[in-house]
Amino acid sequence: MHGVSTTDDLTAPPPASPAADAGRSAMPVLSRVGLVALAAYAGAQVISQVTSLKIGVVFDRSVDMGTFIYPITFTLRDVVHKTLGRSATRTLIVTCAGLNLFLAAYLQWTASVQSDPDWGLGREYSALLGPIWRIVIASIVAMVVSELVDTEVYHWFVTRITTRMQWLRVLVSNAVSVPVDNLIFAVGAFGALPLLSADALPWATVWSIFWVNLVVKGLVSAASVPFIYLTRDTALDRA
Repeated sequence: MHGVSTTDDLTAPPPASPAADAGRSAMPVLSRVGLVALAAYAGAQVISQVTSLKIGVVFDRSVDMGTFIYPITFTLRDVVHKTLGRSATRTLIVTCAGLNLFLAAYLQWTASVQSDPDWGLGREYSALLGPIWRIVIASIVAMVVSELVDTEVYHWFVTRITTRMQWLRVLVSNAVSVPVDNLIFAVGAFGALPLLSADALPWATVWSIFWVNLVVKGLVSAASVPFIYLTRDTALDRA
């Protein structure tokens, strides 16, 4: 009857507007693989930061031990991009940069706190984990710039070249971003730059660090390529 509301009319939800449906469809869906990739990316960032404090000798070449973990983050970034899209990946990169900065600041603070004399390792803790801020800043800047470059190259490849040959999208994006990361870090952390020449290394040593790290990072990055096949393309509309 006109003017009379039935029970079904009162309880039925209002129809969704086209704008609301579009908004929901644009929201990224976090798959299990995407969640694992997010956690692995953040974890690898922190592990590489801490293990970089150890300078080892591998095949008669000096290399910081974080170099064997850090390159994996470029392929993990590709997996996140593949599942969540470009915007979410940019957020992840900036968030992890903030996390690394907080880690360095917190280590600085804990190193400055007076140690319990019964513990006996306060001096060693401060010497090992107290951050060298030039290296910290160079590392974070290199990470942010190179990972954002990796994001844009990956985006260009899947939108302008092809969505097939997934191994090639990883190799192409990593082939650009890894040298960028290496150059910014080696020069920023150790080069004789204006206002930063006091603790600089000879340029021959800086370039030696660059080339050794580039080879190691390139090999590790190439070995991580199969990770891209862990999930399907679910964010091509947000690539």
